[in-house]
Amino acid sequence: MKPLNYAILKHFTKVKEASAEDVIDALRGEYGKFKALNKEEVINALMTAEANGLLEESRFELNNKGELRIYFRAHAEGEEVINNFIES
Repeated sequence: MKPLNYAILKHFTKVKEASAEDVIDALRGEYGKFKALNKEEVINALMTAEANGLLEESRFELNNKGELRIYFRAHAEGEEVINNFIES
């Protein structure tokens, strides 16, 4: 099993885009018992990946609770770096 942050990054090499909620849903089966698999920690991981040039924001919307939902995607260079450093 990969570290959670690696799994989060690797998820973006398999989807067009995802929000923190999407990542949590996708990883819940394997990482559901990890304390860090929560919205605040996943958003922190996504923003760190963005600051490090691996992900970029792709769009924004309000969810059904009126909260801002930010979607991220791995651009070509970011996906290449993720795939080079994190095995499948």
